[in-house]
Amino acid sequence: MSCVKSPSCAGRKAPGIVKHRVFVSVSIILAVVAGGWARAGTEWPEFRGPWCDGHVSAPGDTNLAGFPIHWSETENVKWKTEIPDRGWSTPVVMGGQVWLTTATVDGHDFFALCVDAETGKIRFNEKLFHCDTPEPLGNDVNSYATPSPAIEPGRVYVHFGRYGTACLDTATGKAVWKRDDLPCRSYRGPSSSPILFENLLILTMDGVNLEYSVALDKNTGRTVWKTDRSVAWNDENDPGQMAKEGDRRKAHSTPLIVTAHDKVQMLSAGAKAAYSYDPRTGRELWRVRNMDWSVAPRPLFDRGLAYFVTGLMKTELWAVKTDGQGDVTDTDVVWKAKTHVGKYASPILVDDLIYTAAEESFVSCLDAGSGETVWTERIGGSYEASPIYADGRLYFFSKQGATTVLKPGRTCDVLATNSLADGFMASPAAAGRAFFLRTRTHLYRIESGVAESR
Repeated sequence: MSCVKSPSCAGRKAPGIVKHRVFVSVSIILAVVAGGWARAGTEWPEFRGPWCDGHVSAPGDTNLAGFPIHWSETENVKWKTEIPDRGWSTPVVMGGQVWLTTATVDGHDFFALCVDAETGKIRFNEKLFHCDTPEPLGNDVNSYATPSPAIEPGRVYVHFGRYGTACLDTATGKAVWKRDDLPCRSYRGPSSSPILFENLLILTMDGVNLEYSVALDKNTGRTVWKTDRSVAWNDENDPGQMAKEGDRRKAHSTPLIVTAHDKVQMLSAGAKAAYSYDPRTGRELWRVRNMDWSVAPRPLFDRGLAYFVTGLMKTELWAVKTDGQGDVTDTDVVWKAKTHVGKYASPILVDDLIYTAAEESFVSCLDAGSGETVWTERIGGSYEASPIYADGRLYFFSKQGATTVLKPGRTCDVLATNSLADGFMASPAAAGRAFFLRTRTHLYRIESGVAESR
């Protein structure tokens, strides 16, 4: 099967709307009232957007926003802004502001930046933390500013793993509170993004020496609960270097909060296991074991099934029932997919099909109910940024700077291929009818019908 050019399509069947999205929706409504730039659908409040799954529009909304399908360095670029230092965090957008994080390449200093969404000018560049002796990354995959911010009206929350977490006032750019006392040796750099739930800011700290989740009071930064991972490591006598250095206990995934079987659950992928927690208390509800580690993709959820990528080495995608208790490894795994599963980019689900982008140029489409491969095709490039779904189209962003636009469905139909300089490590954001794309060096606002301005 080969990818073919196809006309654009729009619309999708709405999945079940889960209750946790109400909280995000309230934030969006408040921002619309408060900000003149904002209107319904113009926010990207966290790593995977307003619905936590890479979808731009609300479930069931088939109206077209007018996102571009074609662009280049000279076409449909409203502005292009150079971002100092280095960071792979996804931009968040609200109230006419774009927030992102950076850090010096050597990991000594950590910053939060605010860019004006209309003009591209940097409003704030706040140094928040300093570290005299940062741990070397030891790779070219991560940065010291990889976790993405989370934003709500009046507040933005930034996280740099053990180097610090802060809440900032979006009007002034100044810190409301800071924490730099949450221990965790990320070793290869922090990656998991913070999430907001009710009055909590929830952090995932999966390092080589400590592995836990912690919830902070979002107004004060005070610790509300802390829960250690419960999996048995059984690696104390492993002679391998990776076990000795702690690599096999690390993870980089961002959790997902859902309502499943009338129960609020936080789905969280860690090393050697994936878990469900009560996000209000941190109590573990169930877990499913595997033998992998360094998982990065965020879980998915639909119709009572959680979808987890296992990790970096074996890299499988598992579908797990969400009504169990305790260890459900032998009872609740519905299917496992083992070929061309993306190690870094989060999968995305559209109309009962899951799409996953691998590092070696493959994109695969799987049936969400059975796990059967519908198609697998080479589209070029390798992928660490996660895809998004907008105006009935799938957008995949490669490390080489190409964006491949696909029509969802049971055949691989390429609608367009676009290119920007420097390549994508950060996942994209979308707001209004514009994409906010962060390359290794710049932030772009990509929008149809605009001339390039810098």
